[in-house]
Amino acid sequence: MSDNIDIQTQIAQTVELLRKKLGVKDTTLTTSIRKAKRRLPRRIYKQALLLARAEPLADHPRLRLTLDAQKLARASEQVQEHLSGINLADRRLGWFLGMLGGLAFNLLALSVLLLIFLRWQGFV
Repeated sequence: MSDNIDIQTQIAQTVELLRKKLGVKDTTLTTSIRKAKRRLPRRIYKQALLLARAEPLADHPRLRLTLDAQKLARASEQVQEHLSGINLADRRLGWFLGMLGGLAFNLLALSVLLLIFLRWQGFV
């Protein structure tokens, strides 16, 4: 019985980590995973789907007994380990540097096109 309660708490912890690390604001694991699909690796996404399928069964007292507690515990551990390893500051820095790189490339392309145009018109 305590294994099943642990599964429910692990699902709740996974939802909380999805909120903190990926900014998903849903209350159930199924909808949270749907919104975070592109930001999760395929292996982690499949493990999270396994947990999401078990979420409604874990709420029901008789259906709870049909769950494979060890498999769900391993899946929960893998998903939580991945989500705990996400560094928010590094993600923000990467996004900012990517934006600056794109901006620098656009400015460089604009200046090259401007030089080509000025040379074509005979000003340079």
